Amino acid sequence: MTPYIHHVKYYECDRMGIVHHSNYARFMEEARCDLLEQLGYPFNKMEEEGIVSPVVSLSIDFKKPTTFPDAIEISVAVKEMSPLKITFGYTMKVGGALCIRATSTHCFLDSTGRPVAYADRWPDLTAKLTALIK
Repeated sequence: MTPYIHHVKYYECDRMGIVHHSNYARFMEEARCDLLEQLGYPFNKMEEEGIVSPVVSLSIDFKKPTTFPDAIEISVAVKEMSPLKITFGYTMKVGGALCIRATSTHCFLDSTGRPVAYADRWPDLTAKLTALIK
């Protein structure tokens, strides 16, 4: 899969000129949505089918700060899959240097808030995600 590139905006930085930590969760979401689009299953397609995918956990390890106007290369891999949850792993680099390692775990819910077994609902997408497990 092609890594996602996020170009740091000036407003994403704090008074020290460093990207504020709260922005990395957004960058992860941008990269995850880009991955799903590359797999032929854009996030809005799930929502049109009445499925949402909330975050149930998030972990970010900061290795090196990023600043304006860095181009952050974000690679997304699948770390774990269970019948109801997927954990994605993220590696963020600037100029080849590791800046961030992170994970996010997501479940899938229907419009009533009930859990959805994504493998039953989207076997093709599940096979593509399984192929990305690292």
